[in-house]
Amino acid sequence: MRKAVNKEDVAMIQPKLYEIIPGIQNYSWGGTEYIPSLLHIDNKEEKPYAELWIGVHPVAPAKVVVDDHSVLLHDFIKNNRKTLLGSAGMERVGTTLPYLFKVLDAQKMLSVQVHPSKQQAAEGFERENQANIPLTAKNRNYRDNNHKPEIHVALTEFWMLHGFRPLEEIDCWLYKIAEFNALLKTWEGGNLSLLYETIMTMPQDQTDSILQPLVKRLMPLYRSQQLDKDEPHFWAARAADLFPLPGNHLDRGIFSIYLFNLLHLHPGQGTFQGAGVPHAYLQGTNVELMANSDNVLRGGLTPKHIDVKELLKIIKIDPTLPQILEGNKTADHETLYPAPVRDFKLSRLLLKTGDNYISQNQHGLECMVLTEGSIRAKDDYQEMSLNRGKVFMAPANVVYRLEAKTRCILFKASASGDENTEKP
Repeated sequence: MRKAVNKEDVAMIQPKLYEIIPGIQNYSWGGTEYIPSLLHIDNKEEKPYAELWIGVHPVAPAKVVVDDHSVLLHDFIKNNRKTLLGSAGMERVGTTLPYLFKVLDAQKMLSVQVHPSKQQAAEGFERENQANIPLTAKNRNYRDNNHKPEIHVALTEFWMLHGFRPLEEIDCWLYKIAEFNALLKTWEGGNLSLLYETIMTMPQDQTDSILQPLVKRLMPLYRSQQLDKDEPHFWAARAADLFPLPGNHLDRGIFSIYLFNLLHLHPGQGTFQGAGVPHAYLQGTNVELMANSDNVLRGGLTPKHIDVKELLKIIKIDPTLPQILEGNKTADHETLYPAPVRDFKLSRLLLKTGDNYISQNQHGLECMVLTEGSIRAKDDYQEMSLNRGKVFMAPANVVYRLEAKTRCILFKASASGDENTEKP
């Protein structure tokens, strides 16, 4: 086991590649196979491994291997900012890592959620600080003052909810499902804001009176595997199965499965979630890149805290046309997944056996995770052999070469610095 060192022990460093030890989150919704396999962990106890974190967030901070020691990534950057971030990088994105990079394995459904803009986060964080709500309190909405835009790319078949459906589709579901006919009076005139606010604020017994007959009708079909994952009925039944409330009540987040776009992504496809866009990961494995924040407003499909009043202030209640990201080829072997923020950019490197990738000579701090294959990585100081599951970083402007020993897939995160930013 590598021994940890104090941050004072980190002296002048060489501008070279460094291995990263990611943080791990064992949330109950995580899978038992993908991340343990990626990290070469024998998971005989079938413990859930939900997320692998590459970043400086204090909840699950990553570490850096320095010789035969390890040091927190946060401290490593703090003590070596110019070497790691570069002068230009510090001018653009600040003096620490502005993003959080993840591998996420969702085998159970995640909550319906939205994230605030920078202004909303700053105001909410200050408001809850003034109210003396502890940062670790379960009823805390804002755990920092940053926004949390996020982009992801599927590694497996992946299902998710993303934004409100077109009005005509919502209209169709309200008429088509007999149990939803009770909402037609509220829906008269196609008032989506009124419909969603009504659903989120109606008494629990009214929620149950609509959803319980529907769930009762769907469950036999679900248990006999007659429902299709590309249809909302499957996920409504699964939600009822996964999130029973005390007293046999039903989670009102089930309504969102019919109100939001249901997406089925294939490996290599992704989406971007900007401020206020409601979304939920339903099942699958992906890489995810976001601003360094933990601010979440939840809207159902969860036993966690839901603040409906605050949610309704943040959520964008407008139909959304989902933009499925296929990526843009920007260089040999590299595909960029664009995001309109300065905090990060995400790209995928696809190398066949024997292929070589040579980095640009001007770039910011880059973090990479090898999700398939084996590579030989070289810089001016060393040569490293890296296998599937390895995470490493390249300091600003370090020129490095990757040679594929087998077919390889790597995902690379870096700060963008683009001026075409998402508006707060």
